[in-house]
Amino acid sequence: MPTAEDLLNKEIMRVNLHLPRQRVSLNEALRNGDGYVILRDGSMHYFRSSELEYLSDILEDDEREKLKLPIILEISTVDRGYFRVRGKIEVKVIETILGQFDPLEEKSEGRYPRYLLPRIRRILPTTTTYAFIME
Repeated sequence: MPTAEDLLNKEIMRVNLHLPRQRVSLNEALRNGDGYVILRDGSMHYFRSSELEYLSDILEDDEREKLKLPIILEISTVDRGYFRVRGKIEVKVIETILGQFDPLEEKSEGRYPRYLLPRIRRILPTTTTYAFIME
Protein backbone atom coordinates (compact mmCIF):
# COMPACT_ATOMS: atom_id res chain seq x y z
CA MET A 1 0.00 0.00 0.00
CA PRO A 2 1.45 3.39 -0.97
CA THR A 3 2.30 5.81 1.79
CA ALA A 4 1.01 9.37 1.97
CA GLU A 5 4.45 10.61 0.88
CA ASP A 6 4.39 8.32 -2.19
CA LEU A 7 0.97 9.64 -3.16
CA LEU A 8 2.10 13.23 -2.70
CA ASN A 9 5.23 12.65 -4.83
CA LYS A 10 3.10 11.13 -7.58
CA GLU A 11 0.71 14.09 -7.49
CA ILE A 12 3.58 16.58 -7.65
CA MET A 13 4.96 14.73 -10.69
CA ARG A 14 1.54 15.01 -12.33
CA VAL A 15 1.28 18.71 -11.52
CA ASN A 16 4.73 19.28 -13.07
CA LEU A 17 3.88 17.80 -16.49
CA HIS A 18 4.05 21.36 -17.84
CA LEU A 19 7.82 21.48 -17.28
CA PRO A 20 10.16 21.13 -20.27
CA ARG A 21 11.90 17.86 -21.05
CA GLN A 22 14.99 19.90 -21.83
CA ARG A 23 15.60 23.62 -21.51
CA VAL A 24 17.15 25.70 -24.32
CA SER A 25 19.59 28.60 -24.18
CA LEU A 26 18.43 32.11 -24.96
CA ASN A 27 20.77 32.16 -27.98
CA GLU A 28 19.26 28.95 -29.32
CA ALA A 29 15.73 30.33 -28.91
CA LEU A 30 16.75 33.55 -30.70
CA ARG A 31 18.45 31.62 -33.55
CA ASN A 32 15.34 29.54 -34.19
CA GLY A 33 13.18 32.65 -34.46
CA ASP A 34 10.19 30.92 -32.88
CA GLY A 35 11.91 29.49 -29.83
CA TYR A 36 10.12 26.65 -28.12
CA VAL A 37 10.61 23.66 -25.83
CA ILE A 38 8.90 20.30 -25.72
CA LEU A 39 7.12 19.69 -22.44
CA ARG A 40 7.01 16.47 -20.42
CA ASP A 41 3.46 15.84 -21.62
CA GLY A 42 4.69 15.98 -25.25
CA SER A 43 3.18 19.36 -26.16
CA MET A 44 5.18 22.34 -27.40
CA HIS A 45 5.59 25.60 -25.52
CA TYR A 46 6.52 28.69 -27.56
CA PHE A 47 8.32 31.77 -26.28
CA ARG A 48 7.20 35.27 -27.26
CA SER A 49 9.82 36.99 -29.38
CA SER A 50 9.33 40.22 -27.41
CA GLU A 51 10.37 38.42 -24.21
CA LEU A 52 13.40 36.87 -25.90
CA GLU A 53 14.46 40.32 -27.10
CA TYR A 54 13.92 41.80 -23.62
CA LEU A 55 16.13 39.09 -22.09
CA SER A 56 18.74 39.64 -24.79
CA ASP A 57 18.82 43.36 -24.01
CA ILE A 58 19.46 42.91 -20.28
CA LEU A 59 22.16 40.22 -20.64
CA GLU A 60 25.74 40.26 -21.87
CA ASP A 61 26.76 38.21 -24.93
CA ASP A 62 28.26 35.31 -22.93
CA GLU A 63 25.27 35.23 -20.57
CA ARG A 64 22.81 34.64 -23.42
CA GLU A 65 24.28 31.21 -24.05
CA LYS A 66 24.23 30.34 -20.34
CA LEU A 67 20.62 31.39 -19.65
CA LYS A 68 18.35 28.36 -19.95
CA LEU A 69 14.69 28.84 -20.79
CA PRO A 70 12.17 28.73 -19.39
CA ILE A 71 13.40 30.16 -16.10
CA ILE A 72 12.09 27.89 -13.36
CA LEU A 73 10.36 29.53 -10.39
CA GLU A 74 10.40 26.85 -7.68
CA ILE A 75 7.52 26.68 -5.25
CA SER A 76 8.22 24.45 -2.28
CA THR A 77 5.92 22.53 0.04
CA VAL A 78 8.08 23.65 2.98
CA ASP A 79 8.88 27.32 2.32
CA ARG A 80 5.31 28.43 1.65
CA GLY A 81 5.68 32.21 1.57
CA TYR A 82 8.63 32.22 -0.82
CA PHE A 83 9.80 30.97 -4.17
CA ARG A 84 13.30 30.12 -5.30
CA VAL A 85 15.31 30.67 -8.49
CA ARG A 86 18.54 28.79 -9.19
CA GLY A 87 21.36 29.75 -11.52
CA LYS A 88 23.55 32.83 -11.60
CA ILE A 89 22.11 34.23 -14.84
CA GLU A 90 18.53 33.31 -13.89
CA VAL A 91 18.91 35.16 -10.57
CA LYS A 92 20.33 38.18 -12.43
CA VAL A 93 17.26 38.28 -14.70
CA ILE A 94 14.79 38.04 -11.81
CA GLU A 95 16.61 40.63 -9.72
CA THR A 96 16.84 43.00 -12.70
CA ILE A 97 13.06 42.77 -13.12
CA LEU A 98 12.57 43.39 -9.41
CA GLY A 99 15.06 46.28 -9.38
CA GLN A 100 17.30 44.46 -6.90
CA PHE A 101 20.25 43.48 -9.09
CA ASP A 102 23.67 44.31 -7.63
CA PRO A 103 26.51 43.56 -10.08
CA LEU A 104 28.97 43.24 -7.18
CA GLU A 105 26.99 40.43 -5.58
CA GLU A 106 26.82 37.30 -7.73
CA LYS A 107 24.30 34.82 -6.37
CA SER A 108 23.69 31.34 -7.72
CA GLU A 109 20.35 31.09 -5.91
CA GLY A 110 17.70 33.60 -4.93
CA ARG A 111 14.79 33.36 -2.50
CA TYR A 112 11.95 35.85 -2.93
CA PRO A 113 8.53 36.51 -1.35
CA ARG A 114 5.71 34.90 -3.29
CA TYR A 115 3.81 38.17 -3.69
CA LEU A 116 6.47 39.16 -6.27
CA LEU A 117 5.49 36.32 -8.63
CA PRO A 118 2.79 38.32 -10.48
CA ARG A 119 5.28 41.10 -11.28
CA ILE A 120 7.72 38.61 -12.81
CA ARG A 121 5.04 36.67 -14.68
CA ARG A 122 3.55 39.90 -16.06
CA ILE A 123 6.90 40.74 -17.71
CA LEU A 124 7.97 37.18 -18.63
CA PRO A 125 4.82 35.04 -18.98
CA THR A 126 6.20 32.61 -21.59
CA THR A 127 9.87 32.49 -20.56
CA THR A 128 9.21 31.59 -16.92
CA THR A 129 7.36 28.63 -15.46
CA TYR A 130 6.49 27.22 -12.05
CA ALA A 131 7.89 24.00 -10.63
CA PHE A 132 6.30 22.52 -7.55
CA ILE A 133 8.82 20.70 -5.39
CA MET A 134 8.61 18.68 -2.23
CA GLU A 135 11.40 19.01 0.30
